[in-house]
Amino acid sequence: MDDTWHPQLDEHGRKVRLHAPSCAANLAALADPQAAVTFVPGSACAGMLAGVPLVPCTRAMVDAACVGGATLVEQPFLLPSGKQAAAGAVVREADGRIWLVAPSNGFGGYAVTFPKGRVEPGLPLQATAIREVWEESGLLVEPVAWLGDFPRTQTFTRFYIARRIGGHPAHMGWESQAVHLVTPTQARGLLHRDTDRAVLDALDAFEAHQA
Repeated sequence: MDDTWHPQLDEHGRKVRLHAPSCAANLAALADPQAAVTFVPGSACAGMLAGVPLVPCTRAMVDAACVGGATLVEQPFLLPSGKQAAAGAVVREADGRIWLVAPSNGFGGYAVTFPKGRVEPGLPLQATAIREVWEESGLLVEPVAWLGDFPRTQTFTRFYIARRIGGHPAHMGWESQAVHLVTPTQARGLLHRDTDRAVLDALDAFEAHQA
């Protein structure tokens, strides 16, 4: 990875300068369920995790997943006045770890957060979550459960629990300068916004109910 510029261009085809680039960490410990692993653009690592290949996917593959995979039954989405609709996902591995993203240059004041984004006109919430996760983390996911709807500063965001079915975190888009795979406890130490901790609390409650 170039230590100044993100290898992916932004939506206008412009280069994105990283003022304080992130560093890869613990890639060799990827399979350790207690290890915190950090990917940066271009990171190389083992080609498999929990039986699912780490292979880059194309936008066409993501668009196909949005059409064919967004079939989860969910609660009605009631958008409050003054908020914009958004969707994202808590991507959970079979070993219990979850994926987080580090927005490029701390965009929006976030050092680390869950992948999410605003809904484009005509795009369903589940499809939005699938697309946003891929754009920000490089991962192709399938929503498996509705987690909840969360008020944020400017948005009302629906979060799903999702499983990884493809993609590669080293191919994150320009909006992220790092992708982290961490345990829920490690995530709680990284997430510094109450809005994100509320999502993590909802995940804890969901898992306790499933136990």
